[in-house]
Amino acid sequence: MVSRVIPVDPFDLVIFGGTGDLARRKILPALYQRFRVGQMPPDARLIGAARSSHDAADYRAFAEAAIREFSDADRGSLAAFLDTLDYVTVDASGETGWAGLAERLQPGRVRAFYFSVAPGLFGDLAERVRLHGLADADTRIVVEKPFGRDLGSARALNKALAAHFDESQIYRIDHYLGKETVQNLMAIRFGNMLFEPLWNSQYVDHIQITVAETVGVGGRGEYYDRAGAMRDMMQNHLMQLLCLIAMEPPAKFDPDAVRDEKLKVIRALDPVPPHHIVRGQYGAGDSDNQPSYREAVDDPRSTTESYIALKAHISNWRWAGTPFYLRTGKRLVARSSVINVAFKDAPHSIFGEEAGRHANLLTIRLQPNEGITLRVTIKEPGPGGMRLVDVPLDMTFAEALGPEGGDPPDAYERLIMDVIRGNQTLFMRGDEVEAAWAWTDPIIAGWEARGDVPKPYDSGSVGPAEADQLLKRDQRQWRGINP
Repeated sequence: MVSRVIPVDPFDLVIFGGTGDLARRKILPALYQRFRVGQMPPDARLIGAARSSHDAADYRAFAEAAIREFSDADRGSLAAFLDTLDYVTVDASGETGWAGLAERLQPGRVRAFYFSVAPGLFGDLAERVRLHGLADADTRIVVEKPFGRDLGSARALNKALAAHFDESQIYRIDHYLGKETVQNLMAIRFGNMLFEPLWNSQYVDHIQITVAETVGVGGRGEYYDRAGAMRDMMQNHLMQLLCLIAMEPPAKFDPDAVRDEKLKVIRALDPVPPHHIVRGQYGAGDSDNQPSYREAVDDPRSTTESYIALKAHISNWRWAGTPFYLRTGKRLVARSSVINVAFKDAPHSIFGEEAGRHANLLTIRLQPNEGITLRVTIKEPGPGGMRLVDVPLDMTFAEALGPEGGDPPDAYERLIMDVIRGNQTLFMRGDEVEAAWAWTDPIIAGWEARGDVPKPYDSGSVGPAEADQLLKRDQRQWRGINP
């Protein structure tokens, strides 16, 4: 199956922080891939903007090195792509460079401004883009996480952006929502009669959401020690996955209709009591000489969590009584993002106790090997009575869609093109962000008030042993963390 490529209209995209790490690793390689397959028109213009003094030739050399390092490149299309690049030296909080930037923008086309900078500069950039006449009704701004560190700062950021741009012009990126399998959550649920009638507390026993990383904090130690796993991952990435799994069917596949339903899920989340939370912090790696968390952040007394697991409940008719177990952590045994929907046992087994307990399990793998597996119960082949086994019905995208379909596009490829098309379905709305922080803040305030210290866990493990008790108390267990 060959995926369709629908070209977008010509556009100007300004990347503030255009020489930064995100631009190098993600934004520029993603744009190149969209150019190579013909979705990005050859007369589009990409303008890097930063405080450092460079010219267009310098920026093209920077982009070429980034694309060769982080993407597959061929000589012809790369040369043509580099011709679309320009560069302007701009002071985000001053007046330097803005006139030169205005001269490079072409009238009558979509303009997008990507704020790939620290959140503290979002307001300054929004103000100056508007002040210098660079924005019109068809202008979009793109902002990266972290979008605040609590409810108060998120509200302040929303207010700063709203002073200059309408909500319909603001695109808050969460790259998890651009993953092919994440979007397939909606297709699976709302496009198949097989699942939707069963998608409720009557048939679903529980749901697990796991986002595991093998890397430590690396060079992000200073930032991460102020944030921790709750702010860095749970409040945004896992929250979005929870919303897509749990939300009601929207009236139509429309950006605000989808986001309205996600918001209802967040507002229906119960407060999380302390005994439903486990925080952890990784130790040193014996086999690979990796530093412990405290060594990595240079603070021998740090109480910031690199791992968190919690049990959540959604108080609505669909999910009343169904637990959602969420966990995320660094320096774990494998890199894996997966959602497991565990269905209840059959109410009565006609095969007797010797057949054992069997239940259906829907596994949605987000990374690294995107795909969906449904575990069903069948008879084990051979004579000797009715012996039951569980086998997977496997839809690994790379296999099911055929080699001509290629690898799924990177999340940033899809999301940036959605910005140009003006489609906000996969982007967070301001009230959604604030609702997520309103749920998160009391959890953080609670463990700070109690003086909780994260539980230690070994690097390369599945996390602290205490996390197992979250499920064992309910006669359940975590699914394995597999690559």
